[in-house]
Amino acid sequence: MQRYVAVVGSGTCSAQEAAAAEQIGSLLARAGAVVVCGGLSGVMEAACRGARREGGLTVGILPGSDRSAANPHVAVAIATGLGELRNGLVVRAADAVVAVGGESGTLSEIGFALKLGKRVVGLATWELSRKPDPILRASSAEDAVRLVLEE
Repeated sequence: MQRYVAVVGSGTCSAQEAAAAEQIGSLLARAGAVVVCGGLSGVMEAACRGARREGGLTVGILPGSDRSAANPHVAVAIATGLGELRNGLVVRAADAVVAVGGESGTLSEIGFALKLGKRVVGLATWELSRKPDPILRASSAEDAVRLVLEE
């Protein structure tokens, strides 16, 4: 069965975070995974751009009620009208999560994923005080994809 991987991160990100997210999207698509995200800009758009370049399927679960608000690399746009509450849907739709950088919305997605017992891989993202750290730490985009797709 095809794996669904959420790539989460801020709608405004650094060039380094965007490059990593784009590479993660590309590598996930090459591995046959569906890329799920919040459908907007920043890390979300970069991951979708990378996945679509490789012919992958991208799903954007949008906070608003207008599908046309999705970034141009989203193949399937789902308008929820739920605002930030859609973060829970992004995580629920995925088998595992990769967090790249991020702000408070990313932290909420990490929290939802951990609560649901889903694998969370982090690349330069939030650090939690809980020991052992429940986030699998990646050192690169390649490492993040390897960790998220491990069985």
